[in-house]
Amino acid sequence: MRDNLLDLVEHTYDLGCIDTIKITGDTAETTINGTSEDRSVIVEGKFLAASKDLVGTFGMPNLAKLKILLNLQEYRENAQITVVRQDRNEVQMPVGLHFQNVAGDFKNDYRFMTAEIVAEKLKTPKFRGVTWHVEFEPSVASIMRLKMQASANAEELNFQAKTDGTNLKFFFGDHSTHAGEFVFQAGISGSLKRAWSWPVKQFISIMDLTGDKTVKISDDGAAQITVNSGIAEYNYILPAQQK
Repeated sequence: MRDNLLDLVEHTYDLGCIDTIKITGDTAETTINGTSEDRSVIVEGKFLAASKDLVGTFGMPNLAKLKILLNLQEYRENAQITVVRQDRNEVQMPVGLHFQNVAGDFKNDYRFMTAEIVAEKLKTPKFRGVTWHVEFEPSVASIMRLKMQASANAEELNFQAKTDGTNLKFFFGDHSTHAGEFVFQAGISGSLKRAWSWPVKQFISIMDLTGDKTVKISDDGAAQITVNSGIAEYNYILPAQQK
C-alpha cells in the first residue's frame, strides 16, 4: 500500500501543480485522474495491477499532507496503512486512510473526498485523442540539454517544438531579443508542420519523474508524455499554449 501511495504522490503532487486526484477502482482496474488548476497538464493513469485496497470512487485532496504522512519515520517500516470504510446508503464506501506504526502508539488519519465532491471540484476534461505525428523515447542526455536551455532562457515560460528533417528541435525566445535552440531528438520519423508552444516547467517536471518515458506530439495542438513507473502508467496530456 505504501509503495502504491508514494508512486501516486510522486507522479501527481511532485509535478508542483496538482494537489487533488480522483481514484476510480474495482476488482479489474484502478485509475487515476487529475488536472492542474490552470489546465496546463491533465493526468490519466492506471495501476499496472488493480489495487485491492483502492476500491470505489473518491478523491484524494491535500496531497502535500499525504506525502508528509508517508515519509514520517514512524511509518517507513512495517507500518499499517489501511483504507477506512463506512456505510453510506447500505454501501461500504472508502472515507480515508488510517496510519499506525508497528508499535501501535503513533497514529494518523487522512480523509478522502466523496465521489460527489471530487466530481464537482475536479472537472477533468476528457481527452478525446488526436493523431500523433511524432513519437519517441527521450534520452537522459536530451533531458539534460533541455534543462540547460531552460536555464539559459529562464525568462521564457514556453518553448516551441519543430521538426527539421529527421531532427526534432526545441526553440526558446525570440530572435529579436534573446533566443536559443537545440536538437532534442535526432532520427525521428514523422514531421510537425505547426509550431505549437509547450510549458517549460511542466514538461521538465514530467521528464524528471521516475519511469520509462514516451513522448508524442500532434500537429493538432496536443502533446502526451507517458511514464511507466513499474507500478502504474501515467499519461500526461499537455494542451498547446499561447506563445
